[in-house]
Amino acid sequence: MNSGSCNGCDIELVASLTPRYDAEQLGVRLEGSPRHADILCITGPVTRNSVHAIETVYGQVCGPKAVVAIGSCPATTNVFIDSRTLDGPLDKHIPVDVFVPGCPPRPDAIIQGIAKAAEILAERGTNPLPKPDPEPETDPESEEEQ
Repeated sequence: MNSGSCNGCDIELVASLTPRYDAEQLGVRLEGSPRHADILCITGPVTRNSVHAIETVYGQVCGPKAVVAIGSCPATTNVFIDSRTLDGPLDKHIPVDVFVPGCPPRPDAIIQGIAKAAEILAERGTNPLPKPDPEPETDPESEEEQ
């Protein structure tokens, strides 16, 4: 998702899907709808106009889900830091699992970030909530004394 970027990161993201880098061999697919996605990739410094769209699309991705911030802009707003049109960084609005640094990052770095997000999803399993602590076992000897 583009949140106000210069399109440099978007071009590199598309390049990572081409046969040269072949992200599909790792199971990476571009989905037309956020409802079919597990990982949301976001580029750009987060403009005030894009905040509502980011939150809406994030809400449409079924859980468990992971967010990858691609490039320096979603992490820090980069060279646009003093712009009045920005409301970044991205993690101010939605939780970010993986940051891929660079301006723009190379396609292999993007693939590595998406692979890291896939690992995070695998650790979360089907339930994104942490597992409760197991019940403490009782000592049979202490029960007999009572």
